[in-house]
Amino acid sequence: MQPAPPSPEHNWLKQLVGNWTITGTCTMPDGSTGESNATESARMVGDYFIHAILKGKVPGADDPVETVLIIGFDPETSNFVGTWIGSPMPNLVNYTGTLSDDNTTLTLSCDAPDLEDQNKTSAYRDVIIITSENTREFHSEIRLEDGSWNRFMSSHYTRA
Repeated sequence: MQPAPPSPEHNWLKQLVGNWTITGTCTMPDGSTGESNATESARMVGDYFIHAILKGKVPGADDPVETVLIIGFDPETSNFVGTWIGSPMPNLVNYTGTLSDDNTTLTLSCDAPDLEDQNKTSAYRDVIIITSENTREFHSEIRLEDGSWNRFMSSHYTRA
């Protein structure tokens, strides 16, 4: 049995491949803000998945952090799917996502531990915006009790 050829969505992921430098800002639950600096190395796993490893310094963490992001596209559900793990927390985060009509923005949704109360979960969305061949943005948002979204982290990626 031959595997299915990559879909346009699988091919979309290829623009995330490469080495990236990252600068960002984060608002902590106590209202303080901080800056982050990191690098990311991303590669394709076959024709269907992106595997990205981020390493760097983020607000609220004494030691450098490492995260692993895996994203693919499930043609049966017509959704992007993925997982995320990070050295600061013991949870595996599972994503589902959609691509904007103009093919510039991938929005990944998940439930994960709440920023302020690790004993409960909250809805999050992580947004990847392609701004050019060599730049992109990444934003993390949490759903508030009133249903609105609060952006607590923004990062700018530049191809190294």
